[in-house]
Amino acid sequence: MRLSLLVALTALAGGCSSSTIAPPGGPPPACTFTNPLGPGADPWVIRHDGAYYFAQSHDDAIWVHRTERLTDIDASYGTEVWTAPDTGWNRTNIWAPELHYIDGHWYIYYAAGRAGPPFIWQRAGVLAATTDDPQGPYVDRGMLVTGDDTAGGRDTVWAIDLTVERLGGQLYAVWSGWDRNATTDRTPQNLYIARMTDPVTIGSARVRISAPTESWERGTELDLEEGPEFLLHGDRTFIVYSTRESWLRDYRLGELRLASADADPMRPESWVKRGPVFTGTTGVYGVGHASFTTSPDGTEDWIVYHTKVDSTPGWERLVRTQRFGWADDGEPEFGTPLPDGERTPDPSGQCP
Repeated sequence: MRLSLLVALTALAGGCSSSTIAPPGGPPPACTFTNPLGPGADPWVIRHDGAYYFAQSHDDAIWVHRTERLTDIDASYGTEVWTAPDTGWNRTNIWAPELHYIDGHWYIYYAAGRAGPPFIWQRAGVLAATTDDPQGPYVDRGMLVTGDDTAGGRDTVWAIDLTVERLGGQLYAVWSGWDRNATTDRTPQNLYIARMTDPVTIGSARVRISAPTESWERGTELDLEEGPEFLLHGDRTFIVYSTRESWLRDYRLGELRLASADADPMRPESWVKRGPVFTGTTGVYGVGHASFTTSPDGTEDWIVYHTKVDSTPGWERLVRTQRFGWADDGEPEFGTPLPDGERTPDPSGQCP
């Protein structure tokens, strides 16, 4: 989460595709790539009609990049699909856009607010495409109601990283939020869920399904859960989320699993927590905010995530990807982040 601060591309030569940079001693092995892929934060990737669409925010705008190669996603270029207005609730701090294809239409969910710090005004909004092109144009459908029931109806409360998924025929939204409004951004962040009436309308009061209470979630400066993403496998439903401080090296991924296929997602007791499920190493720092896709031929599962540029505090990010598998008990196995510059086989079906 936080601002998507671009870093110089020249610092990323080790992450360029095999077709552009050759290592010392000869050409790179065919059909391989290296991490990191490029600069960017909160990477969202969706595969549709044989192409990958990569949504990113920078410069108070949202961009969508199209490519047929998963390892070519890059936040430094793409098509600008929406720019924040000069006034209003969503005029700056555009964070974590997600591109979703729902019932034949494209939507982008994003966080925005007023200038900070402190970053206490963030809310969730939604854009709707006016054509069937994922790269727009889009119109702003407004702020989503992400608060509690009050005497005058449901209110809005600080909310970021909103994602959506249809479970059992019902569309749900899940996001990271606060118990109530606060005057500091050092407020613990929880995960909330609500039913949606349609892709642009929250249709129920929110329910808190998780809070950062486990020892591996507790930070040194702030306890948080954010960046929730659905991961579906067979009849199992997971929410993979980020935890600990986003600006520190120990940022990591945790998991919620729906206890059974017929469990009610709106009941906190329906979710089983496990973690950490993906952490950094001595050379890869701040693993977090993942999205999930498949290889071009659909035979492999891949995680796309960001890491910190280095071990010092800050929000400069790099985008990475790698293949992951599944344990015998049905749990995802993400393994260990691949080191910088390590030659890795292309996703299946990508290499000509």
